[in-house]
Amino acid sequence: MALIPVVAAIIRKEEKLLLGRRPHHKRHGGLWEFPGGKVDAHETEFEAVARELLEEFGVETTAVGSVVYECRDPDSPFLVRFLDARIRGKLEPTEHTEISWYEPESRRTVDLAPCDARFVAEYLLRKAP
Repeated sequence: MALIPVVAAIIRKEEKLLLGRRPHHKRHGGLWEFPGGKVDAHETEFEAVARELLEEFGVETTAVGSVVYECRDPDSPFLVRFLDARIRGKLEPTEHTEISWYEPESRRTVDLAPCDARFVAEYLLRKAP
């Protein structure tokens, strides 16, 4: 099975991270995730993050860092790659049923999609001071 690259944007506001709740009719519906989506053919990760954030929230992406963590989504061909991103503009969700800002430590009270949960536990919390 060929892997399909997916980008997940880590957007920070002070100590909190932006998460969106996936629509119920989609894979991992109802769970929270870092925003993003599939990388189109001939698209860089920066271009994919910028396109997805514009489509999903109507915001401009001003910077995208390198991949800090990646995870194979269980029972799928998706390889989710997490990258820091900075945005400009007012968040107006069109894809997620709701959005919120969370502290990484609140992961036990937030139902995260599988790769997002692993990213928080294995990368964010492990790196916390």
